[in-house]
Amino acid sequence: MPIETKFTGTDTYVASDDLMAAVEVAMELQKPLLIKGEPGTGKTMLAEAVAKSLNKELLIWNIKSTTKAQDGLYIYDTIQRLYDSQFGEKGVDDIAHYIKLGKLGEAFKKEEQVILLIDEIDKADLEFPNDLLWELDKMEFYINETKETVKAKIRPIVIITSNAEKELPDAFLRRCIFHYITFPGKDLMRQIVNAHFENLQEHLLEQAIKTFYWIRDIRDIRKKPSTSELIDWLRALMIGGIEPDTIQKKLPYLGVLVKKDEDLEIVKQMNV
Repeated sequence: MPIETKFTGTDTYVASDDLMAAVEVAMELQKPLLIKGEPGTGKTMLAEAVAKSLNKELLIWNIKSTTKAQDGLYIYDTIQRLYDSQFGEKGVDDIAHYIKLGKLGEAFKKEEQVILLIDEIDKADLEFPNDLLWELDKMEFYINETKETVKAKIRPIVIITSNAEKELPDAFLRRCIFHYITFPGKDLMRQIVNAHFENLQEHLLEQAIKTFYWIRDIRDIRKKPSTSELIDWLRALMIGGIEPDTIQKKLPYLGVLVKKDEDLEIVKQMNV
């Protein structure tokens, strides 16, 4: 059945037409949306924006290097059960009492559709994405200890982010709708920034954006400043009462934008 609500961004998240289209296609086809892009392009914030725009609950599964696919399904707390049995706690024979659902399991159990964010999937080992193929395809999993099949009551909208630290398996990629968030150009960046400020001085914005992209275009910079750092920098410039025409020359509060020692030196040398 076609979705009734369209994602158009929010008052604080400005999405490109291509990104909005990718979200819509993923929802229509009921496939996970895999989002890649350099840090600071709003990959994680996309899930928050979709949840807010569609008025749905957001569940976040933060992936670490030690995360296993099983963690997102359920965990059987054998240690707690052993502890309870030693102290004569009631209900210790009820294994279901010691089954703790992970974020994927929680999403399946919800009575209403939710947004499930699987954040930074490439941090896990190479087998992690493949271990989720069945669950993401069939929207169900089996709990061995209780002989129960947990099947999604309403298929969640799944958004997966990756920083491209590792290549993802082809079998996993085939099951996803893919979108790469390119770093916003100056026009889109103005819209993004203005969504975060009220009555931002136009000349200040222009000079800050000009300097921001000049820094990003320096070839040897290892960590290019991101959108969130530009927003923080603008706040610092406003608080400090910096004259817009001095920004390019003096580079005030440079440490808000540039976070590596070697990058700071390169920017300063280029600005002499």
